[in-house]
Amino acid sequence: MAACKGRSRGASGLRAGGLVTAMRKKFSLKQINALSQDDFVYALDFLFEGSPWIAARTWEARPLGSVLALHEALCSTMYGAGHDRQVALIQSHPDLVGKAALAGTLTPESAGEQASAGLDQLSPEEGAHFAQLNAAYHERFGFPFVICVRENKEEGILAGFDARLNNSRDAEIDAALGEIAKIAWLRLLDVVKVEEDGGPAR
Repeated sequence: MAACKGRSRGASGLRAGGLVTAMRKKFSLKQINALSQDDFVYALDFLFEGSPWIAARTWEARPLGSVLALHEALCSTMYGAGHDRQVALIQSHPDLVGKAALAGTLTPESAGEQASAGLDQLSPEEGAHFAQLNAAYHERFGFPFVICVRENKEEGILAGFDARLNNSRDAEIDAALGEIAKIAWLRLLDVVKVEEDGGPAR
C-alpha cells in the first residue's frame, strides 16, 4: 500500500482570497471520534474532492489516536478502493485554471487552493498555456492533472505537467493519488486541531 504523504508548510474569474476551509468549524480529535457517521461525513467529506464515500468508510476505524492516524485511515480507504473508484476520485478534481475556475463554480476549497498558488493572477497567455496542458493531459490519461497546489506556485505546477506527461497511466494514477493524500492532509489541518502530531507519514 502506498504511503500517505503531505508536507505542511487562481486565471481571471477564479475567486481570490485565502483558503475558505479556514471558515469551517474546527474540531478536536476527541470531537471527531465522537461524531455519528452522518456527522463525521459532513465534517470531513470535503477532504477528498467529490468523494464522501472515503469519510463514510473510514468512520468505522474510530477511535483514532491522533490526527496523523486519522489521515492514515482515510488514505488507507482511498488506496484500498478498486481501480475504477480511484480513477473516479481523480476525475472528481477540477482542471487547474479550467472551465470551473473561470466560471467561479469550483468548490470553496479548490477555489482557495488555486488562488493560493497565484492561479487567479495569470495573464490571458498564461491561462491559454494551462488550457493546452490540460487538454494534452486529458488526452493522454483520461483524467485531470492533480497536484497539491498549496505546495507549489505556477512554475512548479508547470514543471509537474512537463514531467508527468511522460508517465505511464498506471504511474500517473499513483502520482495523482499521492497528491490527493497531500491535499487531504492540508485540508485536515484546516479543520482538526493538531496537538502531538508531527506530520503525515512519508
